[in-house]
Amino acid sequence: MSKADDLFVHMCRDILENGVSSAREVVRPKWSDGTPAHTIKKFGVVNRYDLAAEFPIMTLRPTNFKAAIDEILWIWQKKSNNIRDLGSHIWDSWADREGSIGKAYGYQLAIKHEYPEGQFDQVDRVLYDLKHNPYSRRMITNIYNHSDLHQMNLYPCAYSLTFNVTGRKLNAILNQRSQDVLTANNWNVVQYAVLLHMFARASDLEVGEMVHVIADAHIYDKHIPLVRELLRREPYPAPHLLFNPTVKDFYSFRVTDFGLEAYQSGEQIKHIPVAV
Repeated sequence: MSKADDLFVHMCRDILENGVSSAREVVRPKWSDGTPAHTIKKFGVVNRYDLAAEFPIMTLRPTNFKAAIDEILWIWQKKSNNIRDLGSHIWDSWADREGSIGKAYGYQLAIKHEYPEGQFDQVDRVLYDLKHNPYSRRMITNIYNHSDLHQMNLYPCAYSLTFNVTGRKLNAILNQRSQDVLTANNWNVVQYAVLLHMFARASDLEVGEMVHVIADAHIYDKHIPLVRELLRREPYPAPHLLFNPTVKDFYSFRVTDFGLEAYQSGEQIKHIPVAV
């Protein structure tokens, strides 16, 4: 069993067995038929992934590796808030007629700030510090900008990264306010694992540990039987991450520079209902 599968299974079992239901509460999300989309949740879930040991992609069901990378590059490399710069249609529901999702995600990372060392946006500030002051304890990005929330078509879910170098290893803490565990958990894990590999390569560091902190980890009521089906499956060994050894500049990585060796998985779960 891969570590990603192991953590996912333990997290889901803990939510199902020990979580708190919102069935008696008034909730915002609705199903397509207009009925409330209730959840069972755990507060403050923490999962740790040793990226030096294996790449944390689930095998119980497939994660769309290339699409996940495309989205993380759209946010962190292109720093875009327009779906026309994205290769998939996953953000279409939140975009306006011009394709904008408002002052969200990549828009926030692109805002430049003045520092004694010069003018940087959040991504370039981290890249600068990793090169010039890698043992700094101040390398943090945050896209949950309260002054712009009213102009975001969707509030950011994964909103903050704290980078920390220990020895020659680059580690990070990913903070997420809310997560639909079935649809988004491994998608986010894969994305930020790849991102940490990119930062490490660009900074001539080794990749270390990624700690994923989820404030509200929840399973929707209509997802419970689908999650139980996953928990009955047999996993496969973790695949090996491949990425172009010639690329060292953060802004030169492309989706085609990444691959997986020996990735096996169970069947995809189709037609997962999505609450809005």
